[in-house]
Amino acid sequence: MAPYQDADDPAVTDELRAACEFAMHVVTADGEVIRAGRAVLHIFGGLGWPGMGLLALPPLIWFIELGYTFIARNRRLASRFFFRTDHDA
Repeated sequence: MAPYQDADDPAVTDELRAACEFAMHVVTADGEVIRAGRAVLHIFGGLGWPGMGLLALPPLIWFIELGYTFIARNRRLASRFFFRTDHDA
């Protein structure tokens, strides 16, 4: 796992690098590209949370993607809400 800015070429094409500015992307070992909410679920599954795969089924995935899009577009607001420290309160 690496930030797209540090990922090696040719694994990251110019198009993929541009797309990564707007959503998280996972490139699997077989070359499949998974993005946004589905990428998050894929990562959680790899971390040992296999039950997350159920969230990839419709209609649940629609809500996952909607939530991902909202947070991605409002990163500063989300970081203030989710990553507060005691002295921020």
